[in-house]
Amino acid sequence: MTFKPLTELTSAVTSLPRGGYLVDTAEGYIQFGSPPETLKDTIFLPKGVPHYFVLPMEHFHPAVGMSVAEIEFPIYYNYFLKKTKTTIYVQKDHIQNLAVVLQEAIFGPEKLDIAPEIFDPEQYGVPDLAKELEYFRAGRTLDEMVDLLPIENEGFWIGKVYVKPLEGGGFLVREEGQEDREIPAEMNFQAVFELGDTQAEPFKPPLLGITCLGPSHGFDPFQNTSGFILWINKVGIMVDPPVNSTFWLSQSNVNPKFIDSIILTHCHADHDAGTFQKILEEFRVKIYTTPTVMQSFLRKYSALTRIPAPRLMEMFDFCPVIINKPVNIHGALFTFFYTLHSIPTVGFRFLYRNKTFVYSSDHLNHPPTIEKLYQEGVLDEKRREQLLHFPWESDIIYHEAGIPPLHTPVSYLNSLPEEIQKKIIVYHIAEKDFPKETHLTLARFGIASTVYPPVETYRFEEAYEILDAFSRIEVFQGLPFDRIKDLLLVVKKEHFRKGEVIIQKGTRGDRFYLILSGNVQIEDEDDPKNRKVYGSYEYFGEISLVEDSLRKATVRALTNVEAFVIEKEGFLRLVEGTPILERIRHIASLRNGETWRVIHANPYFVSLTSAQVTELENILHRREVKKGEVLMERGKPCAFFALLGEGEIKRDDGSFIREKGAFLASSVCVKEQGVANVTCVAQKPSVIYQMKREDFIRFLDHNPGVWMHIVFEEKVS
Repeated sequence: MTFKPLTELTSAVTSLPRGGYLVDTAEGYIQFGSPPETLKDTIFLPKGVPHYFVLPMEHFHPAVGMSVAEIEFPIYYNYFLKKTKTTIYVQKDHIQNLAVVLQEAIFGPEKLDIAPEIFDPEQYGVPDLAKELEYFRAGRTLDEMVDLLPIENEGFWIGKVYVKPLEGGGFLVREEGQEDREIPAEMNFQAVFELGDTQAEPFKPPLLGITCLGPSHGFDPFQNTSGFILWINKVGIMVDPPVNSTFWLSQSNVNPKFIDSIILTHCHADHDAGTFQKILEEFRVKIYTTPTVMQSFLRKYSALTRIPAPRLMEMFDFCPVIINKPVNIHGALFTFFYTLHSIPTVGFRFLYRNKTFVYSSDHLNHPPTIEKLYQEGVLDEKRREQLLHFPWESDIIYHEAGIPPLHTPVSYLNSLPEEIQKKIIVYHIAEKDFPKETHLTLARFGIASTVYPPVETYRFEEAYEILDAFSRIEVFQGLPFDRIKDLLLVVKKEHFRKGEVIIQKGTRGDRFYLILSGNVQIEDEDDPKNRKVYGSYEYFGEISLVEDSLRKATVRALTNVEAFVIEKEGFLRLVEGTPILERIRHIASLRNGETWRVIHANPYFVSLTSAQVTELENILHRREVKKGEVLMERGKPCAFFALLGEGEIKRDDGSFIREKGAFLASSVCVKEQGVANVTCVAQKPSVIYQMKREDFIRFLDHNPGVWMHIVFEEKVS
């Protein structure tokens, strides 16, 4: 969604484009709720960015993976540019949590010990990050920048303005001479971003590429905040994904399954706001960073969500990096280093085939300042040498620029030798501040502006692509090695044009398909509502092969499609005698419109992708139960977890379960304690869909967004 900043208010309660509400009062603007980047909504209003914020009861919205208490940038803006404090009204029991969030974001950890994170400290030295952070802090305290005040249940005064909390979570604003204004309880999120250069067909990941998600900084209202995707061996690694990156990628025709990792460089809001959105988007991801940065991230988001850090850690795979020690990520050799910044921040360089790349991250790369800090004892000799010898020799250089003392002055980059400038892509800078006379290149964002550096190709690229694609399909995981050899012999790649019928309903099944790129639609003429869309790394056509039956639905290419295809005889020979055959037969017994409807009727499963539904179908078992049958007992071990298909179930608390797709018990109790929190008895003949507890746990571990939604909702209730 393209956006122009607000320049005036047109109603008594203005719904901000990115979320939250704004009211104009005699005391100035008061903002209710603060999703990320709302500063960009208000920066051009007559009274500017608000000084007063009132935060809702919950500071995190699990459905969108977003904070509604992102007041870090308004605090920076008001303190450093407007020379004034920001006042935040927050629930009494949340004040300490919010103080933790701001401490981590503005000043960094209170205690630092990075020595265990440094490889070969005798050779490389150990940066004294505590001294560096103290230099940037310049003696400031949180109390100088912000007041955190309690929301009183009976109401509170902001100058001459009275604010009263309402039952249900909203607020009433009252002031003399004005009609009362009511603030809704629900935050009105809106994904606001520039799409940039797009392409009509689905994106195909390259061997090596860089896609800019945003070129600018958190104060620029006209362009996306900086972040990018590294494509290595046709797999994506998101680097500091800005907020709404997942929506941006969807609008840009990029399948989320192409991206399996995140590099988190530091915990400023313009760099970590999109991280949780990606964690909660679909399947489990890896996060690469140092333990110091990860601990900051966990403290910050544990305070925001009020979910313990160990439980948050269950939602992704943390891959700790050691400074100066190479680590292989998708075939590229990465080396990380700490930059010079106001909170612990890492940059990195990597070697992939015949290309070298360096990313500065947020970094004060300014030799005169580095020399000054060395003279003042902030930096030791080894740290000085490391900072002064930035790897300008790299083939590709992505470097930040911004306002000192936190960022590199673009004038310094523009003073470098011409041959170095020509290799530098500059990001984190507004277009208006980029020099007109330069050999530097301003980062250009949009999926169609992806940069494709040429790299060496290897002999067995096609075999690697086949093995990589099939390894992503759960049903094929565990394929014996002797069958993997057969796989390479029977697979071939085919292309289908947009609109082409790939499978016709009622015909004899003769091929299996695995989508590499593009989308197809499964059309059931007997049930027009039962239309499913499959994308990259999803498969179809297997059921009629193993059942030796006619095709049950028509499959049509929604876009141009590239797919791996296996003929029937080769497919059956491949799966015969393996667990894969039984898995496919099980899914075939459930892959019908009713199962799909039961899954999507559940409030936690309603937004599952087709790939997630397939994964769930793989572990569900349909079961008919008799009237009076006890399905589970309170406090007793629970080996199964179940959803209602049809019928009526009575709980021992007197309530009834009649809604299709409803859970029979608390999923948190079943997952974490292994016991039922309720006794359930069938009131009449019913149908349930059950899964083994260990299978349910594995599904939630693989789909952390579902687990986060469940945990958050059960915590709130």
